[in-house]
Amino acid sequence: MKRVLFSLALVLVTQFLPAQEFKDFGRERLNSSPRHAEWVDIKSGDRTIKAFVVYPERKDKAPIVLVIHEIFGLTDWVRSLCDELAENGVIAIAPDMLSGQKFEDADGARKAISALTEEQIKADLNATSDYSLKIPAGNGTLAVCGFCRGGGWTFQYATVNPKLKAAYSFYGAAVDKAEDAAKIACPVYGFYAENDERVDATIPKAEELMKAAGKKYEPVIYKGAGHGFMRSGEPSNPNVREGDKAARDEAWARWKMLLKQL
Repeated sequence: MKRVLFSLALVLVTQFLPAQEFKDFGRERLNSSPRHAEWVDIKSGDRTIKAFVVYPERKDKAPIVLVIHEIFGLTDWVRSLCDELAENGVIAIAPDMLSGQKFEDADGARKAISALTEEQIKADLNATSDYSLKIPAGNGTLAVCGFCRGGGWTFQYATVNPKLKAAYSFYGAAVDKAEDAAKIACPVYGFYAENDERVDATIPKAEELMKAAGKKYEPVIYKGAGHGFMRSGEPSNPNVREGDKAARDEAWARWKMLLKQL
C-alpha cells in the first residue's frame, strides 16, 4: 500500500512540474559559478514569460547573446551553457518558450515545443530582444544562438530581426526560401554534425540561396559528431559521447573566436 501511495505521489509531482523547473545535468556548474544569474519576467503580448540571464564579470559593457533552447525546453544544461557564454564575456539571456506550461517529462516538453506557433515564437523572441537591448550593462550589440529546434529558429529569426549582429545556428534546419535569405541582415554561422543528414541536407540549398542574396553563411560540419553534440559532448553529461565531446571542443573554440568579434 505504501509503495502504491509513493508511486502515486511521484506521478502527481511530475504531472505538475513547471516548464522552467524541468531538471537536467548542468546544475553543478550553476551552483558553483561566481557569475550573477537571475530569472526575469518579460512581457510578450498578453503573456509574461520567464527568461534566465547570466552576466559576465567585466568592467565594461558587454555584448548580449539571446539563447534559444532546444526541443527539451529551458533545461539546466541550457542554463549552464548560458553561464559558459558569460564566462566568455557576453551577457546571455535565454527565454523560456514554455513559460506557464506544465509537462510530465522530456517527451512532454518535446510535444509542448512542437505545438508552439510561429507567431508566438516570434513574439517571445522579439520581446526578449527588446528587453535585452535595454539591459544597462549591455553595449547594444545583440546576437542570437540556438540548438536543435532552436537552431532552426535562430536561422529563421535572423530573417525578421535586423538588429542582430550575428546568428549562431547549432544543428538546426537552414532557410530554404530565397525571400527569407534576402531578409537576413547579419552573418550566419552554422555548427553541424557529420552524422545528422536530416539537418545537413538543408545546408547546400541554404548556401546557394545565401550566396545569391549576397549574405554571409559559414557552415562547418564536425566529423564523427551526432545531432545534439553540444549537449551529448558536455563533460558533465553522465552519458557523454567521445565523438561528440571532440566536436563540442572544436565548436566552442570556433565560437569563442566569433564571440570576440562582437
